[in-house]
Amino acid sequence: MAGPLDGIRIVEMTSVVLGPWACQMLGDLGAEVIKIEPPGGDTNRNLGPHRRDPKMCSLYLTCNRNKQSLVLDLKAGQGREAALRLAERADVMIHNFRPAAMQRLGLDYDAVKARNPGIIYCATYGYSKTGPYGDKGALDDSIQAASGIAMLQSMVEGEPRYLPTIVADKTTALTVVQAVLAALFHRERSGEGQEIEVPMFESMVAYVMTEHLWGLTFEPPIGEAGYTRLMSAHRRPYKTKDGYLAVLPYWDNHWRTFCEVAGRADLLQDPRFTDMRARLQNIDASYAATAEVIATKTTQQWLDLLGDTNVPMMVVNTLNGLIDDPHLQASGFWQLFAHATEGTIRMSKPPINFEKTPAQIRSLAPKLGENSETILRSAGYSNEEIEQMIAAGITASNSH
Repeated sequence: MAGPLDGIRIVEMTSVVLGPWACQMLGDLGAEVIKIEPPGGDTNRNLGPHRRDPKMCSLYLTCNRNKQSLVLDLKAGQGREAALRLAERADVMIHNFRPAAMQRLGLDYDAVKARNPGIIYCATYGYSKTGPYGDKGALDDSIQAASGIAMLQSMVEGEPRYLPTIVADKTTALTVVQAVLAALFHRERSGEGQEIEVPMFESMVAYVMTEHLWGLTFEPPIGEAGYTRLMSAHRRPYKTKDGYLAVLPYWDNHWRTFCEVAGRADLLQDPRFTDMRARLQNIDASYAATAEVIATKTTQQWLDLLGDTNVPMMVVNTLNGLIDDPHLQASGFWQLFAHATEGTIRMSKPPINFEKTPAQIRSLAPKLGENSETILRSAGYSNEEIEQMIAAGITASNSH
């Protein structure tokens, strides 16, 4: 069965993770994704372990399935013209160049719209062009710093730290997918294309401040920013006798069940913990009391005691352990594929389950320029023109 975006053609001009992962998700949903890469390829082709081709490293493989690879030198006139020809036949164009760079290349929205008024043109980069940071460069670390995430870590670490995951890239990628789908829906109803801007900074401030706006929700403020429970240095997995466990007796019925199962009815009478509001006001003491109780038993004993209750509780997985997680195994989340050149590779399946229009892994990440000739031919270029572009270094083909 075809995915929900079957028939939608996307031209991608992105690198690193934000844009590639967003476009991969759209590809998983059935869209045809043509990835335009510079002659040296997406920078992520060089990041992580590789098996055979040094341009097929792990981080590229995990962000670029369900795509075709076309090499174009966009700084050359012929390369720019080829990109515009592809835009004429596309539904969506997505790039992560800064605004001034796209103007210099002649691939800004006005230039693309002149060739295809109905196109959805999505630009995603560090900061909105409407503000003074508009043309600053940005990567995940700088956006974690700018958006407050790094400083939040100082509550636990004693100094600002980055989360050991590219949360800004991936959260903004999800926002890109949301924006593109909404614009496609609008075009379906109105026939109108449009320009979309998805800046990382604004996306991440919205993400962080959803819960942390707190007292600043009101004007004038009636308290400081920061959701108290999340900012406690005691918020961490609890140590058991032989490991660690995530337990959160959050709601009042959770707390009651936890105390009863643990044989600590005395905690139910403690005025600091009588209800959710009281526990939040005394969050450090609440965490400390929970930690004291959890430390009295082994991980398996707690799993047995709490497993059939409503108390949110889970083991603390390692990254390697996720591969063998029984739930992920049973749901078929990890899938093995035979890549044409790189051997057997592991992929996570799309996490959304559609009844009628399933998201699927139809093809694995392409080699650099693997589809250049086919794509250019479909855009009206003759074999002679393609050979001339290859000879001039404007494109490259995996078959050469």
